[in-house]
Amino acid sequence: MPNQRVEFPGSLGYALAGRLDTPDSEPVAWALFAHCFTCSKDTKAAAYIAQALAGAGYGVLRFDFTGLGGSGGDFANTHFSSNVGDLLAAADWLRAHHGAPTLLIGHSLGGAAVLAAAGSVADARAVVTLGAPFDPAHVTHQFGATLQLIEAEGQAQVQLGGRPFTIRRSFVEDVNGQAQEERIHALRRPLLVMHSPSDTVVDMDNARRVFEAALHPKSFVALDGADHLLTRPADARFAANVIAAWAARYLPAAAR
Repeated sequence: MPNQRVEFPGSLGYALAGRLDTPDSEPVAWALFAHCFTCSKDTKAAAYIAQALAGAGYGVLRFDFTGLGGSGGDFANTHFSSNVGDLLAAADWLRAHHGAPTLLIGHSLGGAAVLAAAGSVADARAVVTLGAPFDPAHVTHQFGATLQLIEAEGQAQVQLGGRPFTIRRSFVEDVNGQAQEERIHALRRPLLVMHSPSDTVVDMDNARRVFEAALHPKSFVALDGADHLLTRPADARFAANVIAAWAARYLPAAAR
């Protein structure tokens, strides 16, 4: 499938690096994909899902949040709210240059971000989460005992995925102040919750809480046997095929 590098301004004023995956013909719809915490647009899950959706006729924009991957800015100055802002900036760019972001997809903390952003994306007809936490503050569980140091000293270095990241108190305060349950309840968009029963990073109870907070129409699909990062191509492609089939029901009539 064709693949194109793009760039657009993010919520904090830095250039965000993106990638467009498109089918060989005109896309039936455009999707926006948000990656997991401290990940990038080029993780296996992001790449496999975007490519599989392109194969099913969708155009997909995946991008790096500020301070990650190929995007500008300092990760230490970002927080959950800036991620949501980056998502809205990506939606605006996609709408202006290619087409309405009909489908929002988020992986892990990116899933929490699309749930938070969806109410501000009028074009979005459906939302999908993969391994998403119910409460964005769940991500602080990864900081362990360093969380106390962050709160005491104002910032600290945390090892995440084998890499060091500076986390500031402002990040913790921001992520703890999210009214996520209210957002999910007010979503009023078709929602597909996908989660692995064997996820050891974000446990299955998070999927239950997201699902119960949302109003119908809502669907749940278990990614049985998958790990949190969907590192096996078969798991990511299964997820993409289900997303493509499920979302087709909510596309504009002309695209069905």
